[in-house]
Amino acid sequence: MRSFWLAIAALGTCTTTPAFAQEVFGGVYAHEVETPFTFAVDESGTDVMLGYRFGEAEGLSFLGKPQPYLVASLNTAGDTSFAGAGLSWRIEAGPVFVRPGIGLVVHDGPDLKIDPVTGEHRELGSRVLFEPEIAVGVQLSERVAAEASWVHISHARLFNWEQNPGIDMMGVRLSYRFD
Repeated sequence: MRSFWLAIAALGTCTTTPAFAQEVFGGVYAHEVETPFTFAVDESGTDVMLGYRFGEAEGLSFLGKPQPYLVASLNTAGDTSFAGAGLSWRIEAGPVFVRPGIGLVVHDGPDLKIDPVTGEHRELGSRVLFEPEIAVGVQLSERVAAEASWVHISHARLFNWEQNPGIDMMGVRLSYRFD
């Protein structure tokens, strides 16, 4: 796992260009929002998410110059928290933009969690999970943007086709771009 983090750090520092500034972001999210993409894991609370986006990765221009990012999410109720890294793209239309992203995270949720009524497994199925996300944002000033975003974590049924509990989070975040 250590080599994964070193690779992400190298990707962010070695393939970025100063033309697109790096930024920090933070937000507040509702934890375990019910959507068609997950089975319930019976968790609650609010998530506080913090992250850092590196500049555009010139070395990944064949992917559209995504921004590598690091993210950490802390659940205020003591339920599943996570940290990870990924790539995001900013697609602009004037001051409004869409930001899709995909990453991998490591979480601290339980290894085994069984619903006492139904006997169904409620654990997330793997310590390492995929983390797709999408945000719609608006540039508020030269350096500050606001985003409404959806973040999902799950194993995408790779480890058990019949079981794929996941967690959806929806919230808002602000970002500050350094120049």
